[in-house]
Amino acid sequence: MIEAKNVSKSFGEHLVLDNVSCRFEEGMCNLIIGQSGSGKTVLMKCLVGLFEIDKGNVEYDGRIFSKMSFDEMKVIRQEIGMMFQGGALFDSMNVEENIMFPLSMFTDQSLEEKLERANFCLSRVRLENVNKLFPAELSGGMKKRVAIARAIAMNPRYLFCDEPNSGLDPLTANVIDNLISEITQEYNITTVINTHDMNSVIEIGDKIAYVHKGKLWWEGNKDTILKSDNPELNEFVFATELTRKLK
Repeated sequence: MIEAKNVSKSFGEHLVLDNVSCRFEEGMCNLIIGQSGSGKTVLMKCLVGLFEIDKGNVEYDGRIFSKMSFDEMKVIRQEIGMMFQGGALFDSMNVEENIMFPLSMFTDQSLEEKLERANFCLSRVRLENVNKLFPAELSGGMKKRVAIARAIAMNPRYLFCDEPNSGLDPLTANVIDNLISEITQEYNITTVINTHDMNSVIEIGDKIAYVHKGKLWWEGNKDTILKSDNPELNEFVFATELTRKLK
């Protein structure tokens, strides 16, 4: 479980997050949604320590991450898997080298052990016989699946996914959603997903946090989001859904 407790973050005089408190549950797909500029991306970056918060705390299973030294943070960061928007694969490395990268950085495993783990992760995302291909040779959906394989290489307790479906067609996006959901449940991971994809919200939103103008505006799940009487949330949800259908 990850908790944001009264988190505030400003850039200069611009207040981006205003006293946000939210809990992200273990074994669930926890989605952060909101309009562009709402603060959802800043919130995710505060959760993983890419931005230093001004006030409040970020806790990982009771460990106060935001108050830790750099060396103390490294311990928790080794428990985190991150899937960046667009995949962020290293163009100069082939698929298996990309997946083995965190293992080379943070473990003393032998090459044989790293290859075994890379192959397991590739099989888990249903990609086989692509080890020697480079990112330029992969489709958009394949890049996302390789990015997931790399994110779970260290067998993380916490998984962060930043806009995992951006740039994908609806069928491929659904494949990615299902993979993330399956892996979350299978390994009991605390998964946090930053998205504006309403299909993802409806399909895998075990817990949903709607951020509006830097505040936590609504919390719920995929079963309650369409029944909300929150006007700002409803405007976001139905405008997003209409835009998707018109594409």
